[in-house]
Amino acid sequence: MQIKPIYIKNVTVFSEEDILENCALLLENGKISKIGIQEESNLPENVEFIDGKGKLVIPGFIDGHIHGANGADVMDATSTALDMMTEALPWEGTTSFLATTITQAPENIDIALEAVAVYENKPGQAEVIGVHLEGPFIEKTKAGAQPHAFIKEPDRQQFERWQHLSGNKIKTITMAPEHDPDGTFIKYLTEQGINVSAGHTAAGFSEIKQAVEHGVRQITHLCNAMNGIHHRDIGTVGAAFMLQELRAELIADGIHVSQKMLELIYQNMGSKRLMLITDAMRAKCLQNGQYELGGQPVEVTEDRAVLEDGTLAGSILKMRDGAKQMLEIEGVTIKEVIEMTSVNPAKQLNLYHRKGSIAVGKDADLLLVDRDLHITCTICRGEVAFREE
Repeated sequence: MQIKPIYIKNVTVFSEEDILENCALLLENGKISKIGIQEESNLPENVEFIDGKGKLVIPGFIDGHIHGANGADVMDATSTALDMMTEALPWEGTTSFLATTITQAPENIDIALEAVAVYENKPGQAEVIGVHLEGPFIEKTKAGAQPHAFIKEPDRQQFERWQHLSGNKIKTITMAPEHDPDGTFIKYLTEQGINVSAGHTAAGFSEIKQAVEHGVRQITHLCNAMNGIHHRDIGTVGAAFMLQELRAELIADGIHVSQKMLELIYQNMGSKRLMLITDAMRAKCLQNGQYELGGQPVEVTEDRAVLEDGTLAGSILKMRDGAKQMLEIEGVTIKEVIEMTSVNPAKQLNLYHRKGSIAVGKDADLLLVDRDLHITCTICRGEVAFREE
C-alpha cells in the first residue's frame, strides 16, 4: 500500500545534528526525505499538510522493555494482543518497542515467541522491533514479580530453541550474570549479537565488572530487583554508575525509583547512558482493578500495579510521563530527554541507522510536542498514528 506523503511546516526540529527553527519536513514512503527551509513548491502530489503551529518535532520514543498495555500482554501469544499494544502506544509517544516476555513455563514462552515471529507490523501503529526475553535465567532472591517456579539456570540449548521459534527476533535478554561465572553463556549470546542485560540479580560490583568483561552491556530496570549501593559493596547500582561500558534502563515513575534517586542516578550517569522504559503490564491505559501478570493476580490502583504481597508487578507508566518526570530534573532539557528515550535505545539495539533520531533516510517516527512534552501528534513510519482532537 502506498503511503501518502506528509509535509510538516512551522516547526522546530530536533534533528540529529542541530535544533532547526522555522523548519519543515517532508516524509515519503515511511522515511524522512527532506529537512530544511519551508518550501511548498515542488512537493509530491496528494501530499498531506500538517501545520505544526510552532510545535517541536522530536524522534518517537523507543520502549525497550514493555510487557503489555490496553488490556493485552505479550504472553497472551496472539497477533490480536500485539495489535492492541501497537494501536495504543502511539498515544503516549511510543513508536517502536521490544515485546517483552516474562519468566514462565517454557511452553508458554514458546507460543509467545511464535506469535511475535509471525506478527506483521501495521501501517500507522507502533512497530514491534524484536523481543526482550526477561528471564528465566535469573536469581530467585531477586525475582520480583517473576514467578519462582519457572526460574532456570542459563541454558544455551533452550535459548537457541527460543531464538529459532522467535524468527531470530530476540534482541535483548535479561539474566543474572552470577549464574554464568565463567561467562560461557554471556560470550555465546554476545557473539550472536544479543544485547545482554544484567537484571533480577544479586551480583556485587566485582561480579558485574566481570560480566562486563564477558560482554554484558546493559542493566535492567536500574535499582529494581538488584542490590543497591552499600558502603562495603556498591553492588549493581554502583557498577552502573562506575562502569562506562554500561547503559541502564530506568522506570521513571517516581515509584519504582524515587524522584531524589532519579536525580542521583542522572547526576552519576548523565543522559548518554540512560534509557527510559515503562516495564508496563496489560492494565496500562485501563481502569483500576484486578489484572494478571505471568499468571499471577495483580491489583492496579491509580499509580501502581502490585502482587498480593505488595511486590511491584511492572508498571502502568506511559513513556510520555516518564519523559516528563526526567524533564523536571535540574539540567535536563528536551535534548537530554531525546537521548534517553530515542537515541540510546536505538544505539543499544544497533538500530541507529534507521531509528532514534531525525535525519534524512531514517524511519519517519516522529512526535509533535510542546516544550512540556505534551504530545499533539504521533507519526509511525510516515503515517499519522495519533492526533489530538
